[in-house]
Amino acid sequence: MSDLQIYLTLGIFASVILVIAFDVIDMMIAALLGVSVMFVLGILGEKEILSAARTAGGPLALLFGGMVVARVLSKTGIFERVGFLFLRATRGSGKRYLILLVLLVAPVCAFLPNATTVILLAPVIIRVAQALEVDFVGPMVMTAIISNAAGLLTLVGDPATFLVGSSIGMTFGQYLRQVSFGGLLAVLAIVPLLPRLMGDVWRRNLPLSEEVTLPTIERPWFALFAFVVLLIMVVLFLVGEDLPTRIVPPAVSIIAATLALLVVAGARVEPVENIIRDIDWKTLVFLLAIFCLVEGITRTGLLQGLSLKLDGWFGRGFLVVALVMLAGVGALSSLLANIPVVAVSLLMIKGYLVMVEAVPEGALAAGFTDWPAATIPVFIAMMFGGTLGGNATLIGASANIVAAGICANHGRRITFARFLHFGLPITLCQLAIAALYVLVLFWIKS
Repeated sequence: MSDLQIYLTLGIFASVILVIAFDVIDMMIAALLGVSVMFVLGILGEKEILSAARTAGGPLALLFGGMVVARVLSKTGIFERVGFLFLRATRGSGKRYLILLVLLVAPVCAFLPNATTVILLAPVIIRVAQALEVDFVGPMVMTAIISNAAGLLTLVGDPATFLVGSSIGMTFGQYLRQVSFGGLLAVLAIVPLLPRLMGDVWRRNLPLSEEVTLPTIERPWFALFAFVVLLIMVVLFLVGEDLPTRIVPPAVSIIAATLALLVVAGARVEPVENIIRDIDWKTLVFLLAIFCLVEGITRTGLLQGLSLKLDGWFGRGFLVVALVMLAGVGALSSLLANIPVVAVSLLMIKGYLVMVEAVPEGALAAGFTDWPAATIPVFIAMMFGGTLGGNATLIGASANIVAAGICANHGRRITFARFLHFGLPITLCQLAIAALYVLVLFWIKS
């Protein structure tokens, strides 16, 4: 790529981000426009699109499957019951509502991808907010942020975390021992910030009517089979990769979506076409466009060149490299979709570790798992940076974009600035805690 193309690529990407940030045009149109310009200028071609599609395929499959399962579950009536019980538990208190929001979202996101969690719980969050007569935009933003942080609780909670863990051969059990507590701290860090960031909701007190009764489930057998599909999905997320056929999370998501559609077709609750029509295609298209833009950034060679820089700057100073990656990946993940950022950063770090002779050149090949203990905190720092950095802005994580799409469908738009108001202070606090956690990891392994 020529110098002119490099400057054009950076300029196009910066323009797309600014257009989205200042809400000039719809963010999907802005991203597609950026991709189109890269096509016309020859920055992107068939090879780059295929590469972007390969990288995006897994995360988009996770999202698509989660959307289908969530849409099917929405017809069971269970969310009306959960919403009723949630509202009763708040006792009309906004403070209780926000604390219960954390307690509801975090455990679910430990076993389901974060965007899927947002899709599943959005009806409950919005209904309770409306019952308390507060704006649901803030709670929906907080749901996305909590789900992103809770994605660090297990290996399958966040696509970016899964990408790093699977790349280095980290098992589910190893992840629980080395990373999960840091994820818990990231979730708990949100609670003290709630009164300051969401003071209007926190101070809300509204007497609740005692007349409303617990909603009934009209189709109990349909609800039962739908939740069996959800259970199968969760179980396969946990053990699918240990099976002889090795069912990876994106495949699990597609299997669950297929089973959910079979349940709908068998029960004849509604036409399958309705389920497919209601999928948030706009979010999926936007994410694919972002992956294409990141592929253009990758072609500049700037990120790959950092492997050489890291070697020259820090040598074998793995602790410093880990902290730099935590901050760098965190910053990039706030402006780029965190999944492609983590994918590129993985290649960069592996190249760096080969250059400093911490691992053999074979470490660059898929399937290498013999990573020295001293290098593991570097990868964990990348997990924290990619997952928590995505909390800062509207476009930083798929869960954020999904939350924005849901709010738009309910007549309320989340602007870039509105999300930044909540996301930036939380992200800075979480990254600071993550840095301390990485320091402790190095101390333990030294």
